[in-house]
Amino acid sequence: MAMGMSFSRRVGRIRISETKLMPMIAAEVGGCVSLGQGVPSFPTPEHVVDAVCRALREDGAAGKYSLQPGMPALREAVAELLTREKGLRVDPRAEVAITVGAMEALLCAVLSLVEEGDEVLMPSPAYASHVEQVLLAGGVPVPVPAGPGWGLDVAALEAAVTPRTRAILFCNPCNPTGAVFGEAELRGLAGVAERHGLYVITDETYDALVYDGPMPMSVAALPELAGRCVLVNSFSKRFALTGWRVGYAWASAPIMDQMLKVHDCTAICAPTVAQHAALAALRGPQEVFAAMRTALAARRELACARLDALAGALSYVRPAGAFYIMARTLFTGEPSRQLAERLIREARVITIPGSTFGAAGEGHLRLSYGAGEAELEEAFDRISRWMLA
Repeated sequence: MAMGMSFSRRVGRIRISETKLMPMIAAEVGGCVSLGQGVPSFPTPEHVVDAVCRALREDGAAGKYSLQPGMPALREAVAELLTREKGLRVDPRAEVAITVGAMEALLCAVLSLVEEGDEVLMPSPAYASHVEQVLLAGGVPVPVPAGPGWGLDVAALEAAVTPRTRAILFCNPCNPTGAVFGEAELRGLAGVAERHGLYVITDETYDALVYDGPMPMSVAALPELAGRCVLVNSFSKRFALTGWRVGYAWASAPIMDQMLKVHDCTAICAPTVAQHAALAALRGPQEVFAAMRTALAARRELACARLDALAGALSYVRPAGAFYIMARTLFTGEPSRQLAERLIREARVITIPGSTFGAAGEGHLRLSYGAGEAELEEAFDRISRWMLA
C-alpha cells in the first residue's frame, strides 16, 4: 500500500473471485481453452439483435434511462413468466425490479436484509460472489456442508442456526456443483426459515437448465415464506445474454421498497438497450432457447464421458443442472488454486479452483461445459496429455 493511503474495512473483507482471476491469468499466458468461466458459447439470438436494432432506430428513448425499477413492459413480462413457471402471484409495479444482471439484484437484497454481524447460511460449496456480497454488507457467511451427491443437508442447516442468523442464501440449480435440489429438500429449507424467522434469498439463474426432469420448484412459491423471500434471476444463461447485463428480482413490496433504494444509488436503472434485449428474449420465439438447452445437455454427456476416461485421476458427481461439474482431483494433493494456475501455464486450460467456493470445494476443480464441443474436446485432450507428461 502506498504511504498514507487507507481503504475501507468493507473492501478489505472481500476479494475478486477466482472465476474472474483465472481467465485474467490465461489472457496473459495466451493460447488457452476454457473449462472455466460460466459463459454459454451461444451468440445473441438473431430475433433479439433485430429487436434491439429496431428499438434503437425507432424509439428515441431506447438509449436513455428507463424508469428506475425497469421498463413497465419488461416488468410485466417477468411477472407473466414467474406466474407461468413458478406459480407466483406477482404485482409487476410493486414487486419486480429489473437490475444490472442477477449480481446487482443479489447485492440489493443482501444490503437490504443483512446487518453488521448478521450470519447468513449458505449450502457449501457456495457461489463465490454470494460470499463476497455478504462480507461486503458486514455479514458473516456460514457455510453448511452439502450432503451426499452435493445435496441439501437440511439437518445441518438447522444445526447451523444461531441467534445471529438472519438469512439463508443459495442457488438452485447450484453453481458450482450442478446439483438440483428437490421438493423435499426445499420444503425442509423453508421449514428451517419459518421456524427461526429467517429471510431466504433464492438465486434461480440456472432454473431452465435442468436435464433430467422438470424445472425445480421455487421456494418463493411456498406460503410459509410469504413476505420473507427474495427471488433473483438472470437473462444471462438461459437466454445467452451474458454481456447485456440484465437480470431481475421479485420480492414483497416492503422488501422491494428497500432494495430499490440500493438499486437507485448504485445503478439508477439497468441499461435500457439491454432491457429491450431481455424483452425480446421473453416475448419472441422460444425454440432457439430450447435448442441451446439441448446443446448443453449434449455437452454434459461429452464432458462426463471425457471425465469417465480419466477415472482414477478425477472423480465427479454427475450434474443435473446448470453447466458445471465439480471434479475431485484424485491424482494430486496439491491445493486447487495452485493446481488451476499450473493447468493454465502448463496445459493452457482454464479451470476454476474449488477452494474459491469454500473449504468444501478444496480438492476439486470446477469445470464448465458451456463452451462449444470442439473447445471441450480440445480442453480435455490437453488435460489428458498434461497428465501423461
